[in-house]
Amino acid sequence: MIRIAVTGAGGRISSKIIKAILKQDDMEVVAAIGSPNTTLEGKDLGEVIGIGNIGVTINGAQKLAEVLTEKKPDVLIDFTIANAAVGTIKTSADCGVNVVVGTTGFSDEQMALIKESIEKNKIKAVIAPNMAVGVNVFFKIIKDLAKILNDYNIEIIEAHHKHKVDAPSGTAVKAYEIIAEVLGRNKDETCVYGRHGIVGARTEKEIGIHAVRGGDIVGDHTVLFTGEGERIEVVHRAHSRQAFVTGIIKAVQYVVEAPEGKISDMGDVLGIK
Repeated sequence: MIRIAVTGAGGRISSKIIKAILKQDDMEVVAAIGSPNTTLEGKDLGEVIGIGNIGVTINGAQKLAEVLTEKKPDVLIDFTIANAAVGTIKTSADCGVNVVVGTTGFSDEQMALIKESIEKNKIKAVIAPNMAVGVNVFFKIIKDLAKILNDYNIEIIEAHHKHKVDAPSGTAVKAYEIIAEVLGRNKDETCVYGRHGIVGARTEKEIGIHAVRGGDIVGDHTVLFTGEGERIEVVHRAHSRQAFVTGIIKAVQYVVEAPEGKISDMGDVLGIK
């Protein structure tokens, strides 16, 4: 049985994650962490998410180390915000708890701190900007296309709901990184975040990233490969957050057997690297 702690207790995505875990024969939720000094502290997790009492009490993030030491989960799942997640991951690593992280918006400096903590404590980790299985097949496709269409103009467009706080999305950034690595392009020289005003003609090496925000869009990503007289569009659309939850369950099952002290991603989980 895989013992799991979940952060962001009471939130939209964490509620879906918890409900999915409770349907698994090989998993159980043993701890729930909310924001620091959350008003949900002391309440039963199941009651909060509308499924009845499950005997798991929500604790504030200020008690994270204490809860992890007491409950001894095998894995902590984090889908929160970058600034909070860095500390959560470090505390989990210090407590010897493996992590599955779908939080986005980490800076290069934050990722360096996360990597250092995981390596130092030799925990197992899956960190991915998008846990949806289809998105990671999408990543594989654009990687293969970039090798073939290496002289085409490439643009990335993403669209999300009006509440999303970071832009561009972690998935769009990951798509850029995959393509840039294949093409041997430098991020500082080729990445263009939208365009405005008299910007001049597009350079051959540019890769544009464009963010759209509105309504309740769960997550759309498009990569355009545009040549003379034709274009190929690779599109992934998430219809509901359940797409992410399915991938999270697979990541949890994978991480307990993952390499120690290394950050794995969904390509590792799905065996498509």
